[in-house]
Amino acid sequence: MSCITLSVLLLLLSCALANIKDNNLSGFCAGHPGIPGTPGRNGYPGLPGRDGRNGRDGMPGLPGQKGEAGIQGLRGPMGEQGNPGLPGPIGEKGVKGDSIINYISAFSAKRSKTHTLPQLEEAVQFNVIIYNDQRHYDPETGKFTCEIPGLYYFVVHSTVFKTSLQFDIMKNNVSMSSFFQYYDNWPKPVSLSGGALMHLDAKDQVWVQVAVGDYNGIYSSVKTDSTFTGFLVYSDWQNAQILV
Repeated sequence: MSCITLSVLLLLLSCALANIKDNNLSGFCAGHPGIPGTPGRNGYPGLPGRDGRNGRDGMPGLPGQKGEAGIQGLRGPMGEQGNPGLPGPIGEKGVKGDSIINYISAFSAKRSKTHTLPQLEEAVQFNVIIYNDQRHYDPETGKFTCEIPGLYYFVVHSTVFKTSLQFDIMKNNVSMSSFFQYYDNWPKPVSLSGGALMHLDAKDQVWVQVAVGDYNGIYSSVKTDSTFTGFLVYSDWQNAQILV
């Protein structure tokens, strides 16, 4: 190659380099499109954005329907005992009312050891007074006379010796209860007891009598007694006041 040709090529190369620097290849033919490059990598997630402002409160909703009652719970433990309260004021004194002690009627008597055997269908005399404060029992006749109507109880405790005994508790000549003890030549005395609960009106009388002449062995001694006792259980007057 000649020197002139080499000089021309260098000059053209210099111009081409100058145009390449300015990204201008004028005078050359356009090349074919290049092969697409490899896709780039995904970027990293960005930071969360800031919270927005709070919205306004909404309108209150309508009341809901009343629910069903729940199951009753278990009873809780008992609490501690509280301190005693202060004493209350003293009440006014009331009118004194009638007490059952105002209706007392009672007696008890025994036969003396020297008293003769009782007679048939006559009141047995219990002539030694043990108690007779109201004097409703008469030791001379052996009869109790009711002064306070009500319910009474009478009881006889008798010692039986040397003969059999049968006695009745009488009310106005009517036998209310009857008792019997047979004597079979025992060497020592035995006992026969009996009682009756009855209602009495005013002036009713109660006593003890033997009904069979041979069965009158009411006995008494220094160590054994035969007694007749009666007392008011409940008066009609007291009952009437309670009902009122």
